[in-house]
Amino acid sequence: MFKYLRPKEQSYAFVPDVEHPEANRYGNSIETVPEDHELRGQSLNINGDSSIGDNPNRYKQHGFYFTADNCIACHACEAACSEKNDLPAHLAFRAVGYVEGGSYPEYTRLNISMACNHCDNPVCLKGCPTRAYTKFAEYGAVLQDPDICFGCGYCTWVCPYNAPQLDTRAGHVSKCNMCVDRLEVGLKPACAAACLAGALDFGVIETVPENRNALDAAIPGFPATEITHPNIRFQQKNNLPEEMNRTDSMPLKYMKNTEGDYRPAVSTDNRRFEWNLKKLSTRENPLVVFTLVSQAVIGAFITLFIGPMLGFATLSPLDHPVAWPLMLFGLIGVQTLALVLSTLHLGRPHRFYRAFNNLRYSPVSREVAGIAVFYNFLGAYTLITGLPMLFTGLSPGTHQLLAAVSGWGAVVSGITAIYFMHSIYRIQARPFWNHWQVLTSFYGNMLVLGPLYVLLAYAVVQINAGSGWSESASVLASIISAGLFIEITGLYFHQRDMVRQGGEAAASHFEQLTKFGKTYAVRNAGLFTGLAFAMSLSLVQLDDVTGLSVWITAAVVITATALIGRALFYALVVPTTMPGAFFWRNKGFEEHARETGLAEMPQVGVLPDVH
Repeated sequence: MFKYLRPKEQSYAFVPDVEHPEANRYGNSIETVPEDHELRGQSLNINGDSSIGDNPNRYKQHGFYFTADNCIACHACEAACSEKNDLPAHLAFRAVGYVEGGSYPEYTRLNISMACNHCDNPVCLKGCPTRAYTKFAEYGAVLQDPDICFGCGYCTWVCPYNAPQLDTRAGHVSKCNMCVDRLEVGLKPACAAACLAGALDFGVIETVPENRNALDAAIPGFPATEITHPNIRFQQKNNLPEEMNRTDSMPLKYMKNTEGDYRPAVSTDNRRFEWNLKKLSTRENPLVVFTLVSQAVIGAFITLFIGPMLGFATLSPLDHPVAWPLMLFGLIGVQTLALVLSTLHLGRPHRFYRAFNNLRYSPVSREVAGIAVFYNFLGAYTLITGLPMLFTGLSPGTHQLLAAVSGWGAVVSGITAIYFMHSIYRIQARPFWNHWQVLTSFYGNMLVLGPLYVLLAYAVVQINAGSGWSESASVLASIISAGLFIEITGLYFHQRDMVRQGGEAAASHFEQLTKFGKTYAVRNAGLFTGLAFAMSLSLVQLDDVTGLSVWITAAVVITATALIGRALFYALVVPTTMPGAFFWRNKGFEEHARETGLAEMPQVGVLPDVH
């Protein structure tokens, strides 16, 4: 039937209608929806056409088949995809990369063509705060709407396959759509139809294409399938060396184990102990500031609110009727600035409100909601306690009740917001982040930075007032010491576990010791120096001027250390992504292009590292 409708198409361009099992290898039904489901019989409205495709396999999960032995890296699939989707030079929904091993004359190259795998468990869909992703009943395609996206790039973090593409010029993400318009008329996606060597094929998942006899779920360099349950199947029969190497700058290689499977391992070739301070600056700089400031503000408020309850009269609004509201309004101002800076991370900052659209699944939505709730409780508490003249019509009991509710609301929501903030980074595709150390780091900074800045502010106030502050300083120093100890403990177990875990986790730690080795050493020295300062000042009481000078010095060291540590956090992560992809997905090429100025030429396909 379809061949009759498209008589100029070659037979190999059509999706074959063949027998298939009831379930895929993950145990999920290949039928995407039951026969009597309301989703059946709906139009995809492709190009404004309300007609419904009559493909007999419309409601079955489809996927790609890749025979690595046949791929000659001609990039015809890339070209067809780019032409079909009218992509600019800096974007590629499908890319061809390779791993290699052996030496001449036994040199072996394994080419890999990769796009979106339209997974059974699409982590991009669950992670997206704007709900720009949909898992369609038709063909099991995972589709993304760029018009809904506001360009946070979180889907590019969670996807193990580099499928979503962040266009920093357009300010949004886009990706492979499985060419559903072609599927509606029985044609394979453009990439599969264009493959010259018969390496790339397409059809209902778990069927065996013509001239294929093996269907594996992984290949050397392919991320762990349990992360997303991808709908791609491989065939690779040619013997490969025991060790396969990446061609990009990631310190990774792939070693064959006793079961014949390839597992990632650290490659220690050509690595030096360096600073690389310039590379600490990434497109995540706004997040460095936002996360640290938010943790500091939450910690400072908890200190101000709970301190008087624990008997520290020096932190009481009764003792400082002017400094107290100024401090609270200062916290609101700083948090407002941090919120504004966080929107600069977005490709479309004016659409920040869409961050609340996926509270059910997205940790980004939950973080934004948590910070928003804290911000509102903080504002309410500030008005109620800092400007009591606005509430003269209320009884003293009602006024106190409102202050208690808003204050405790800010405490609980602030602590919860930091937990949601940490959950953003618990990503399986980024093992360096996927560790409980993120929690100790975030809460540790809350306990360090918040009390530190409260201490400094009140020290200045109390010295000017001629009153002592050494007692409260000693207590706050103990809290700061505890926060630094928590952070150091988390970092110790983190580096130990990264080495034990191996793969991308160990590679990130290796980068930490080499590429950023000197910076990492300075950060560690700063942590222990700050801890020594805080512990000493919790035990020794100095005179006002000397004590303030020492605390200012400690604050500079601790703040600088926190900034370096958070910048390393974003710069070091090595994702479990596909190796050696062509140009725009090759980290080494991107760095070379930016260092030499090639990135300024749009035809090269590398955008400036901003967003």
